[in-house]
Amino acid sequence: MSTLIIVLALIALFAWLGLPSLLRTFGLHPHYSGPVYTLPGKRALIVTTSQATLGAGGKATGVFGSEMTAPYYAFLDAGMQVDIASMQGGPIPIEPGSFLWLLAAPSDKRYLQDPQALAKVKASLPIATLDLRQYDVIFLAGGWGAAYDLGTSAVLGEQVTQAWAAGRVIGGVCHGPLGLLLAKDSDGRPLVQGKRLTAVTDKQVKELGITQTPQHPERELRAAGALFESRSALLDPFATHTVVDGKLVTGQNQNAGVETAQLMLRVAGGLPRP
Repeated sequence: MSTLIIVLALIALFAWLGLPSLLRTFGLHPHYSGPVYTLPGKRALIVTTSQATLGAGGKATGVFGSEMTAPYYAFLDAGMQVDIASMQGGPIPIEPGSFLWLLAAPSDKRYLQDPQALAKVKASLPIATLDLRQYDVIFLAGGWGAAYDLGTSAVLGEQVTQAWAAGRVIGGVCHGPLGLLLAKDSDGRPLVQGKRLTAVTDKQVKELGITQTPQHPERELRAAGALFESRSALLDPFATHTVVDGKLVTGQNQNAGVETAQLMLRVAGGLPRP
């Protein structure tokens, strides 16, 4: 009996330690080995959803953890002041599964031990009370909740319009680029029209089986005139892609958070860290 217990314990230990590494081998939260930038004295804003369920009374959802935590620490470690906002302000709902041991990114684990970051998320700033022109970079975080409110917020659309006109660097990943839909370019056209960008694919939405959300990024952004790009994998949750079009920087999904943030720092004038 004792031998069986030891064998079962070893199997459990292998699963605990090995499965996250295996998923990273497939492409989940890949290790970022590119240039790391600094931008001391500047300001960054991360914008998230306030939608806590899949529809009225549905399954709990919100922002996908790493799509908020990865850019937060990229900007913080670059020497920036980082604020966190949401559509309504107050506590930000976080996709429950995104912090599971199997899926959690290094930035998630850091966040869960960071009292200051936890306090910011508990008391996020309402987007309507801010002036996005006061920030050097604005990052639109994704997650299934964003499919309900980022792309339909006239307030966010106008805020992004003003920030873009002021020359700010704007980016996002996964469902976050839906927050660009109601923004306008300097000539009054949709901001995304004719712009190269990426976001979560229709294929990934279908593969994860969450098709009931009111907006799907690839579908909506293509319809608005965006030049949509993406990469595919056997399963798109393991794919990743980033696109830079001037001061617009986008990442395909949860795997692109770190790289998208670093590219935004570069575009904003950041210097490579020695």
